[in-house]
Order: sequence, then C-alpha cells, then structure tokens
Amino acid sequence: MIIAGFSSSRQSRVRVPFPVVALRNHSFRLIVTIFHRSITKEFTGISLGVIGVLVAIMVVQQLAFYLKQASSGGVEPEAVMALLGFAMLGYLPVLLALALFIGVLLALSRSYRDSEMQVWFSSGLSIAAWIKPVLKFGMPIALLTGLLSLFLTPWALEQSAEYQRILRSKDDAARLSPGSFIESRGANRVFFVDNTSIETGVLNNIFVVQYNAEGRPGIVVAESAYQKIEANGDKFVVLKNGRDYEGTPGKLDFRIIEFDTQKIRVETREVKATAPNSKQATTWALIAQPNAERMAELHWRIALPIAALVLALMAVPLSFVNPRSGASGNLFMAILIFFLYYNLLTVFQKWTEQGEISPWIGLWPVHIGMIATLLVLFSRQLFSFRWLMFARK
Repeated sequence: MIIAGFSSSRQSRVRVPFPVVALRNHSFRLIVTIFHRSITKEFTGISLGVIGVLVAIMVVQQLAFYLKQASSGGVEPEAVMALLGFAMLGYLPVLLALALFIGVLLALSRSYRDSEMQVWFSSGLSIAAWIKPVLKFGMPIALLTGLLSLFLTPWALEQSAEYQRILRSKDDAARLSPGSFIESRGANRVFFVDNTSIETGVLNNIFVVQYNAEGRPGIVVAESAYQKIEANGDKFVVLKNGRDYEGTPGKLDFRIIEFDTQKIRVETREVKATAPNSKQATTWALIAQPNAERMAELHWRIALPIAALVLALMAVPLSFVNPRSGASGNLFMAILIFFLYYNLLTVFQKWTEQGEISPWIGLWPVHIGMIATLLVLFSRQLFSFRWLMFARK
C-alpha cells in the first residue's frame, strides 16, 4: 500500500505539470498576439499620420510650383488641379515607403522609451520576433507601392503630358474665360472678358491689347463679341460696337477708330502627340523594347517596393533607444540611411541609363548592400541580447 501510494503520488506529480505548461504556453501566445495587434494599430496610426503630413507638404509645394508656372504662361490655369493630381500619383510610391519606415521606427522607439521592450526581452523573445509582425504590416503597403510604381505612376505621367498637349492645342478663342487675362499663343495679344451670356455664348465687355505689324501698340474695346468659323476653317473673334485705339505712349500719333464690326483672326496650333518617354511608357512596353534607358526605368520601378520592405525591416534594429540617452541618435541614423538608400538608387539608375552598369545588374547592388547592412544590424542586436541573457544567468 505504501508503494502504491508512493506510485500514485509520483504519477500525480508527473502528469499535473503538462496541462499547466500547455496553459502557460497558450496564455503566452495569447499575450504575444494581443501585443502584436496593439503595435500593428500603432504602426497604422503613425503611418497614416506621416503619409498625411507628407502628402500635405507635397501638395503645397507642387501647387506653388504650378501656380508659378501658370502665372508665367508655362501652364494653363485650368490645368493646375489636374496636373497636381497626376504629380501626386507620381510621388506616392516614395511617400508610402517613407511613411512605412517612419511608422515602424517611431512605434518601436516608443516601446523602448516606455520600457515595453524590456518586458518583451525578459519573456525570452528576441528582436527577431518582430520580423513577422513588421512584414505582415508592411507587405500590403509594399504591394500598393509596387502597383503604383509599375502601373499607375507611368499612366499618370502619360496622362499629364497628353493633357498639357491638348491644352496647348486649344486656340485663343477657346481659352477665353470671364474675369481673367488670356495671352495669345503668339504673345502679341492679351484678351479680357468681363462676362459671358450663358444662353447665347456671347462675350460681353471685351478688352484687347495687341500690336500691329509695325509693332505699334493698340487697345480695342467692344461691347460684345462672338466666335465665327469661316468656310475655309479660319477662326475669328467678331467684335461688335467698339473702339480701336492705336498709338505709341508719350507721342501724339494716337488714332481712334469707332466700328460696328471688327474681326480678329484667331491663331490655331496643332501640337502633335509624341511617343512616351521611358517614365511615361507602360511596364510592358519597357519589357518589350528593352534598352539602357528603359531597363534603368524598369529597375527603378521594381526597386521602390523592395526598398519599402527593406526599410521597414531596417526600422526594427534602428528603433533601439536607451531611455537614458534619448532617441535622437538612432533617429538621425535612420534618416541618413533612408536618404542614402534612395540617393544610391538614383545614382545607379543614372549609371544604368548611361551604360556604365550592365542593364541586367541595374540597381541590385544597392539592394544587396542594404540587405547586408540589415543583417549586420540584426546580428548586432541579437548578439547583444544573447550576451545580456548569458550575463543574467
């Protein structure tokens, strides 16, 4: 009986720990899952905030650029908003990669400052355990970056060029709009229209400044005007009930002519469509007709989603912050690495385009170098972690 009692007691001591261990493992996995979900929400919040700020900055910068172009006549005023939208589609791939990088970096740096990472490490997990949640969060953004760089961005650039070509092909009469000064294509005439009758399309209160064949300035003022196309296709603006002032300022050679009807010939110019350049060409066109320039552009489009993922993973070891020393050092290093990465990609793209690097090599040396740097950073962090665990033992 004693032996039996000892045996049953021993069996109870052997069998009881297994459910306890399973329960502990389940609880640990549950806690890790909750922590991953929490940090993923933080990744999302910070990345959305960063992309919002970056897009706002780019919108203001590009809007100021296009408004300056419009004021000097380089861009049609009505094309500013459309060109702004096309330009933003071109910048979005880089902005998304930067937002992903900063989002992961700031979220993990905050975990270090609030000592959450110490709890993470004390539970036996290393910094390598962050690779899976970062990839799970960053993969959709990298895929979106690839979709933009491979398909939407070249489409936007092509549409922008076509839109500007169509606007440049519009004649002077078609460009007249109430309340604005419109310069003619030949830069020898400026129109101003007070208002337009919606029902009849008649232009009211016309003001025209022009130079005649001898270079003498003149001003034409008319009560109304309308557009007319002759049988041979010539276009005219027909002015009704107005005056024509001709003369040189400061001299007594002014001449005033009153008229009932006067025609002003409208210059037309057909801007022919040109073949899209490498940035505007579709990805399939780059593959179908390869040359040094097109292969360099193809490498650049493929490089953007790869760079987004590499930078997201690089943010994990770079996020280490010593609460006593602050985060400025690693944040500066992270910004430096980002600009170094993208500047190197640009340099290698130029070298590939100029034929100094084989098109089959392209930008891959930059990716390989950054991945090697990423492995070194992870190895340093893992070595420090293992050394710390060994020191505690």
